[in-house]
Amino acid sequence: MYRFLFSSKWLGYFVLALIFATACVFLGRWQMDRRAETLAEINRVVSNYSAAPIPFSDARSQFESLDPAKEWTQVELRGEYDPAGQRVVRNRPLNGQPGYEVVVPFRLSSGEAVVVDRGWLPIGNKTPGRPDSIPAPPAGEVTVVVRLKPGEAKLDRGAVEGQLASIDLPAFAKELPYPIFTGAYGQLASETPPAAAMPVAFPKPSTEEGTHLSYSLQWFAFGVLMFVGFGYAARQQARNARIDAEDDDDDFGAAARVKAARVKAARKRPSKRRTSEEEEDAILDAQGF
Repeated sequence: MYRFLFSSKWLGYFVLALIFATACVFLGRWQMDRRAETLAEINRVVSNYSAAPIPFSDARSQFESLDPAKEWTQVELRGEYDPAGQRVVRNRPLNGQPGYEVVVPFRLSSGEAVVVDRGWLPIGNKTPGRPDSIPAPPAGEVTVVVRLKPGEAKLDRGAVEGQLASIDLPAFAKELPYPIFTGAYGQLASETPPAAAMPVAFPKPSTEEGTHLSYSLQWFAFGVLMFVGFGYAARQQARNARIDAEDDDDDFGAAARVKAARVKAARKRPSKRRTSEEEEDAILDAQGF
């Protein structure tokens, strides 16, 4: 009944279904991987974002090479900002709005230096490509609390003087006359005493899981439904073939029954005898008269 499945046509359908299902499984696993990354980020935020700040001495190694599990950890720093080393980072959107971020070297009392991202500024209206104003950091000795963030990759694009294309710490270090830690930087949480004017503070990272799980389940379901559809189509094909065969049998049987009825009727029909005149005419026709 299902021998048609081994035809080239149906084998081609099966291969297409297999390719589609494989693609669905790949996309579903990709969504699951993204979900795992999102959950790991959420765990870091929940564990580190609001935890009590640790002293710089305990976090020094993280500024040299940041452990991903320590991202968002709060660290307390004491020292002075270096306004001469201040830069703005280009193309930094916030809540869908384009703008900049302000990064400033912070020289610790120990003589070491780290980079602090003080916040966000909107695009300016006075000079294209620059913020209208950059709030100055507080002068003198300051106590700041920062959250650890990894440095960013170098981008293949330039920036005007006083600006950076990304928070590429090794590249930034080359612009300064003293060394800085290049394994991580700090995103400002608070500073004491506070500055008179501040850039826009960064919002807390989202702890919403998102739709990765539902998307992955949808892709897996699509892969299964493809084979369900293939099976349904094969069943319908077999059903139609069975109905056609039954119709052919019915037609053959009906024709046989009609023929048999005609033969039977012919046998029952009495033969018509010719008259003597008809026999005489037939003899004459045979002799050519």
